[in-house]
Amino acid sequence: MSYAGPRSDALPEALLSDIDTSGYYPALVSDVVATALGDDTVVSHLVHAETTFDSETVRRHVTVLVLAPHRLVVVHADDHAPSADTPAEHLGAVATATSETIPLGRVRGVMLAHVVSAPEDYRPGSLGREITLKLGWGTVAAIDIMPAQCADPQCEADHGYEGTIGDDDITLRITGEVDGDDTLEQAKQFAATLSRALGQPTR
Repeated sequence: MSYAGPRSDALPEALLSDIDTSGYYPALVSDVVATALGDDTVVSHLVHAETTFDSETVRRHVTVLVLAPHRLVVVHADDHAPSADTPAEHLGAVATATSETIPLGRVRGVMLAHVVSAPEDYRPGSLGREITLKLGWGTVAAIDIMPAQCADPQCEADHGYEGTIGDDDITLRITGEVDGDDTLEQAKQFAATLSRALGQPTR
């Protein structure tokens, strides 16, 4: 007997609508989100679709972030074109959808970068037409290394290297021009809601 996960029609209508609007196998993505979420409550969500071009191949990708009362559910869905190295080459193109659940206590931070064009003409409250949202919980660690700098401009000694370690597990770039004003505003609201949730005492 096969396992039947929670029905996707139990998800909030707004979440289902945003997944459907993304246009990337909405039935599949909705079922994966519903299975990962179970009977938990949706506090806030964000759906971000992206299309990239690799040589002559068009690849689609969608990320769904769902904030529940005590956890963050992340779902990624991608296109995978067949290749000679792929055992399932004869099956043609396939899609993979992966879910990850992170307890809110493990989420280390939310970074929201606002990109503002013509800052000299900035209107209070507008916050620009582009943001970059970064979330980290320690799954992915990136190390940026560069030559160490000396305060003496005449110094020619080798001071070795210095670097920083970042743990940005997700980076989403969202613009009003590409994603639409509604998605841009929703991303800001999701970041604010998640930030507030991280500041709450754990039980």
